[in-house]
Amino acid sequence: MKIQFLGATRGVTGSKHLITTENGTKVLLDCGLFQGRRKESREKNRNLPFDASTLDAVILGHAHIDHSGNLPNLVKSGYRGTIYATPPTDQLCHYMLPDSAYLQERDAEFVNKKHKKRGLPPVEPIYTLADAMDAIRHIKPYPLNQWIQVADDVEYMHIEAGHVLGAALTKVRVKENGKEITLGYIVDLGRKKLPLLRDPEQMRDVDYAIIESTYGNRIHEPIEEAKKQLEEVINRTYERGGKIIIPSFALERSQELLYFINELLIEKRIPRMPVIIDSPLAVNITMVFREFYDWFDQETQQLLSEGKDPFSEAMIEYVRSVDRSKELNSIDQPMIIISASGMAEAGRILHHLANNIENPKNTIMIVGFMAKNTLGRKLADGFKEVPILGDRYKVRAEVFVSHAFSAHADKKELLEYAKNLGPVKKMFVVHGEETEALEFALALKGLDNIGDVYVPHEGDEAELD
Repeated sequence: MKIQFLGATRGVTGSKHLITTENGTKVLLDCGLFQGRRKESREKNRNLPFDASTLDAVILGHAHIDHSGNLPNLVKSGYRGTIYATPPTDQLCHYMLPDSAYLQERDAEFVNKKHKKRGLPPVEPIYTLADAMDAIRHIKPYPLNQWIQVADDVEYMHIEAGHVLGAALTKVRVKENGKEITLGYIVDLGRKKLPLLRDPEQMRDVDYAIIESTYGNRIHEPIEEAKKQLEEVINRTYERGGKIIIPSFALERSQELLYFINELLIEKRIPRMPVIIDSPLAVNITMVFREFYDWFDQETQQLLSEGKDPFSEAMIEYVRSVDRSKELNSIDQPMIIISASGMAEAGRILHHLANNIENPKNTIMIVGFMAKNTLGRKLADGFKEVPILGDRYKVRAEVFVSHAFSAHADKKELLEYAKNLGPVKKMFVVHGEETEALEFALALKGLDNIGDVYVPHEGDEAELD
C-alpha cells in the first residue's frame, strides 16, 4: 500500500492524497482547490497530477472548497466513480460547487478582458456550472461511524471532526496479504466547545496517520474570547459611526458569527444595528443548517426544541441581489457586513473592501485563516496598501485580526489528539505552511506513542506495510 501526497503539503489549500493498494485499487482522499496567486492557482488546479479515470473511489472529508473545490474538474477529467461524503456535506456541495463554478467563470471573464487589451489568447474557466452539476451527481451520502466498502480491499469510516457542519475525519482500512492496514486521516480537526457543533470524536487504533498542522505552532485564545473581541470591535466601530466589514467563509463561520451576535444582543452588550449577510451562498448554507439540526451540539438542539432560533435577535438581512449589495456601499450608517469569500480573493467582499477600506471610521475584522498571497493574508499581515479588483487602495480602516474564531485545533489540541490515537508507526504532517508543519513535526516526535514523523513535499510517496 502506498500513499502519495498531492496537495496541502507544506501549505494549506488544495488537499489531495492518493492511496494505491497492492491490488492496484486507487482511492483519493479529498480533491480541493489550491488558493493563492491567480496564475499558479489556475495551473495547479487545472492539471491534475494523476489520471482521473483510473480512480476507484473518492472520499470527501467536508465541503470547504480547499477540500471539495476541484471535484468538478476531476469528473470533467474522466472520473466516473462515487464521491463518498456525510449527508450534510453532500447537501452543502449542492451549493458550494456551483458557487465555485460561477467564480471560475467570472474570473475567466475578468482575465479575458485584460488579455483582449494586450492581444493575448483567451483562457477557459477551470470548470463550469455544468461540470459542477455533473460532480454533484457522483456524491453519495453515508452516515458516521459505519464501515463503508468502496472496493474489494478498501473500506472507510467517517468520524465526527467538529470542524464545520458535516465535517468528518476518515479512517481507512486496507486488506492485503491476509492482513489489515489502518490509516487515519485527521484533517481538518475541529475544537471542543465551538458554538453549534458537536465536539470532535477521538479516533483510535490506526497503524498510520496523516494529520493537519494549520496551527501546529500556535495556541488559540479560548473560544469565549472570540465573542468578547467581536463585542469590542462592534462597539468601538459603532461609536465612530463606521461599518464592520467581515470577510467570512460562507460555510460555518458566517453562521457562527450570527450566533455570537445574537447572544450579544440578548445580553445587551452591543447596540442594535443592521446585520447584513451579503452572500447568496451563505444564505443557502444557512438553510442547510436548519435542515440538519440533529448534527448540532446538545445546547443548540435544546434551543431549537424549545422553538428558539439561535439567530432570532439580530436584525439580519440576507442579500441575494447584486443591486442591493451595491446599495449597501452608499448607506452611511453603522452596520455589520458579513460577506464571502473568506480569504477575500473573490466575490462580493471585494467590492465592500474597495468601498470601505480607505475610511478610518470602518473596521475590517479578520476571523479566519488566510492563505499565503491572498488579499486576506495581506490585510492580516498589516500591508498599508493592497490591490483590489485591479486598483490599489490605502488601508486606512482599522484592521483587527482574531485567531479565537478558528475552527481548527491548535498545537495543544492536535498533540492531545495524536497522543490518544494509541501506537502509530508513522505520522505524516500536512495542511500547514512549512514553518508550522516542521515545528509541529518536532513536537510530535516528543510523543511516546508516535514512531517516525514525516513532513512530505508535494508529490512524495510513502509505503505503508
